[in-house]
Amino acid sequence: MSRERHKEKTDKAPAEDEVSKNTDEYQCSGHVETDFPGLCALLDMKDIPTVITRQPASSITEAEGGLAEDSQSKLNAAPFWSKPCLQVELMENEDPLSANKLKVLGWKVDEKIAKVLQKMFPSLSKLQSLQFWQAGLTDRMVVSLVDTVSLCSNLRAVTLEGNHLPEHSYHLLLSEDSTLTHLSLRNNRMGNQGAQLIGSALSTTRSANKNLLSLNLAFNSIGDAGATHIAQGLRFNRSLLILSLCNNHIGDSGAAHLAAILGEFALTHEEVVERRKMLLERTQSVDSEEPADQLPSVASSSSLNKEESKGKKKEISKKEEKLAANKENPKSPKKSSDIKIQSKVGKQGDQEKALTAQEQEESVEMVNPLLDQPVQYRDGELFLPGNKVLDSLNLAGNRITKKSLPLFLTSLEMQGEGEGLLRLSLQRNRFPPDCEYFVKITELMTLRDALKKKSS
Repeated sequence: MSRERHKEKTDKAPAEDEVSKNTDEYQCSGHVETDFPGLCALLDMKDIPTVITRQPASSITEAEGGLAEDSQSKLNAAPFWSKPCLQVELMENEDPLSANKLKVLGWKVDEKIAKVLQKMFPSLSKLQSLQFWQAGLTDRMVVSLVDTVSLCSNLRAVTLEGNHLPEHSYHLLLSEDSTLTHLSLRNNRMGNQGAQLIGSALSTTRSANKNLLSLNLAFNSIGDAGATHIAQGLRFNRSLLILSLCNNHIGDSGAAHLAAILGEFALTHEEVVERRKMLLERTQSVDSEEPADQLPSVASSSSLNKEESKGKKKEISKKEEKLAANKENPKSPKKSSDIKIQSKVGKQGDQEKALTAQEQEESVEMVNPLLDQPVQYRDGELFLPGNKVLDSLNLAGNRITKKSLPLFLTSLEMQGEGEGLLRLSLQRNRFPPDCEYFVKITELMTLRDALKKKSS
């Protein structure tokens, strides 16, 4: 019997190799309605999902951003598998080769479908958005997805909702070289371990994600420990604008860490050591004409104070230059995306200005907040300005009590007028709506919100 089984396996192996070879040799055209069924047929699939092409005006509202964020009962419902259907949304020119969005909604993706999609993605040059809602993805599929989406030059938004990954591979989408600007990871039963990996992907003392603008972690199982890791990742991240942690399990401990990074915070011993190393590296890279006595001492605290004051003066000079260049819009964060837009403004033949903008972009991307931000030395500690880039923080529907509200108010007041958060959502937590500090925070946010301020 064992010989017969072995013979069956050896007979199947050449057939499988032939199928794989045919799939690898298939040249995708970028036309989903042709490529998808063609590749599925090569894999000898019997029930091939239908491809439905839609125009932007007729796209389904519910599918656009998953379900409404307050529809907790639907989000937490058990996965259901509907009839397989691959939704493709074209750009306004209706060109079949201009697939703009690809959606898998409510049906299970198996290994063969994943292989077909992986083969197709590089040919979809116009693809900007990719959505998998309750698609039964596995960690292995997400790892392959990460390797493939990097070849999609225009892909900026990825939605993975209702896909529980035991190995928490979500953080791979936030790598330092990732070009994604919008990532939604709602309703994935993500806990503190997944949040820890995401926090490290947002930033460490040496690396940081520089392109992600919005991150949605709502309707998960992130607790105080997970929120602490996310807060740690926000210490040196200067790109993220919108973060949603609503409907998780965050209490006062996690909220306190999130509040702390909004205002001035003290550097840890490890961060101080890392800062000194980077200062030394930066000084050694300066021209050899610089006097040797300007090198910072790693062992002397008095030398550190001198170096900090020098760095502060340099930072003030940089800050004045940035303020002068952005006088008309002081709230606008100095991001690489802004510089890219600015470089496109003006005459097309102005190559010198475009080159200057490109150089500024590269310099901004390389700056580490540990070196770029002015520090203050007092009471034996170094203090760094908090994260003033984050515009919106949603903590609604958690387990925060009124104990944490004074911490948020203090950090918000420390940020100053025209800086920092514009929206802080704390509704549906464990304090009454008429709580004194909650009322003060609401009033402060109303004044800060540019839209509300303009309408008033």
